[in-house]
Amino acid sequence: MPYDTAITDQSQLRSVYREPMQVALDKVVTLIDEGAAHFITHAPFMVISTSTPTRADASPRGGPPGFVRVLDQHHIAWGDLTGNNRLDSFGNLLKSPNIGLVLLVPGVLETLRICGSAELVQDPAVLEACAIDGRVAKTAVVVTVEECYIQCGAALRRGSLWDTDTWPVGDTAPSGAAILKAHTQTDDSVDAIETRLGNYYDNYIWGPGGRQD
Repeated sequence: MPYDTAITDQSQLRSVYREPMQVALDKVVTLIDEGAAHFITHAPFMVISTSTPTRADASPRGGPPGFVRVLDQHHIAWGDLTGNNRLDSFGNLLKSPNIGLVLLVPGVLETLRICGSAELVQDPAVLEACAIDGRVAKTAVVVTVEECYIQCGAALRRGSLWDTDTWPVGDTAPSGAAILKAHTQTDDSVDAIETRLGNYYDNYIWGPGGRQD
């Protein structure tokens, strides 16, 4: 819904916030240097952002630490592992190559942000470079890096993301199965959906506890 108090231009936005510290501007580099590469080799999880003029999307990606490969100082890549085949992010990339990444390393407050352009490739050399335990993906995403920088840990610290004492347990934790039941309006029980999800995770995707072929 429209708001009368909505911020509508850059000058109005800047009037609300102080200027950034110089270090926040100077930290941006245009390549994957040694420190960034070291971070990437330890990251088992990231969120990728893609968009078109009419649609924006953010999607999680995970794998063993280093599943995102550094091809050279200007390119990173990862193989596409089994998912739900909606192909939302890929469809967006076919219309607009712009992409943003946020990579996380467990226990580390800072995250690594990368912005650039991406393309979907089936180049055998790239697919082989992105193979995990001999498993070669059908498609790989290659990102040409335009910006790379460390994001301060304020968000993760505020959210106590790595503090296990704050993690919900038992019935207090959100139920993906219950949410899925409500969204799909299925007559299946939550228990039945949880069983199917467990079977999917264990038998139809690559990963710890799941398929390894």
